[in-house]
Amino acid sequence: MKNPLPNPLQPVFEPEVAQRNRLAAVWRLLFRLSVAISLGFLALLLFNILNQSFGYAALTTKIDPASLAVNGAALQTLGKEDLLKILQAKISKGRLRQLDRELPLSERSREDVYALVWQEVVQPEVAYTWPLLDSLWRPAAVRAEAAARYPQAQLTFRSWANASFIRSSQSSDPLNAGVRTAILGSLWTIAITIVIAFPLGVGAAIYLEEYAADNWLNRLIQTNINNLAGVPSIIYGMLGLAIFVRTLQPLTSGAAFGVSDPTTANGRTILSAGLTLALLVLPLIIINAQEAIRAVPDSLRQASYGLGATQWQTIWHHVLPGAIPGILTGAILAISRAIGETAPLVVVGAATYITFDPSGPFSKFTTLPIQIYQWTARPQAEFRNLAAAAILVLLLLLLSLNASAIVLRNRYDRK
Repeated sequence: MKNPLPNPLQPVFEPEVAQRNRLAAVWRLLFRLSVAISLGFLALLLFNILNQSFGYAALTTKIDPASLAVNGAALQTLGKEDLLKILQAKISKGRLRQLDRELPLSERSREDVYALVWQEVVQPEVAYTWPLLDSLWRPAAVRAEAAARYPQAQLTFRSWANASFIRSSQSSDPLNAGVRTAILGSLWTIAITIVIAFPLGVGAAIYLEEYAADNWLNRLIQTNINNLAGVPSIIYGMLGLAIFVRTLQPLTSGAAFGVSDPTTANGRTILSAGLTLALLVLPLIIINAQEAIRAVPDSLRQASYGLGATQWQTIWHHVLPGAIPGILTGAILAISRAIGETAPLVVVGAATYITFDPSGPFSKFTTLPIQIYQWTARPQAEFRNLAAAAILVLLLLLLSLNASAIVLRNRYDRK
């Protein structure tokens, strides 16, 4: 069998192919390096949060619990009646009346009364905290340091993110502070944001993609929507302050509806915050919904028209079902941005210290990002541990909301 004729172009192509392969290998390496760096920064962030959320803590008390023993019985073994007697004897009458107004002491359980004695009488304090890394890798050194510096303190391994932390409201005492009020405020705010922004955004996207003519007015509207998506969030906060807090104060404070909520103050309410965040995420929802609607093949529309369907029937039965996974993806991104916003809520008037839960859309409020900001600004080191624990709660809340939206999106995607 004769050898095939030599290809005169082979000497020209082979060097170019080798060069292109080398260039592709370089770009592949750069892409992998970028992914590795991103994962490294993410791991560093999570490690820093976990390192501050757990670890040893040296706890001291203003009153030795052993001195509160009754007839030789330790404090933790006393019954409710003995614990109530200790409360009456050790705290002021004004403080006792305040606790009774919050919830009558006679109606509290023995565990609740014991917690009050521990909080109001024993008064534990955090003398020092050690990060998780030191607590795990050199516990002997931590115990030796605690014994030398705080000989009267009790060294315990503490998780700052626990069930009590989620159930408790904000407090000036880091051992009793929690994020219940902030969680409820975040959920109220995000609920109002979704209810307002999602239908408006999807409706605007449907009009711009399916009904709007290609003229200068609609092109101007589209350009402004694209520009609004990049406006800094604090600008939306100033807009919300001018419109919702001041101009629409009778509406956002509840006065127009005859609501006399003692937590309401000058329109700086959950409703104002939700409307402000709705304006913030509205351009994102519109743009993502437009892209999802645009991705639906025109053949589906033409087939629907060919069977005699109207334009609205085509949109409702064919375009929207095909676009809903993409629309929900955009909504997930918008919710993720809204739930982590701080600047616009500060401008609108979110409270940095609040101890009562919101009772409705016309209540004063705080949110988890505001709570984290307030704790990181405190000089005490233990409040930074609380801020790290609150970040964990915020991440879990965000992941839970996103997971619910992803499940809903996948359900429509399968359909």
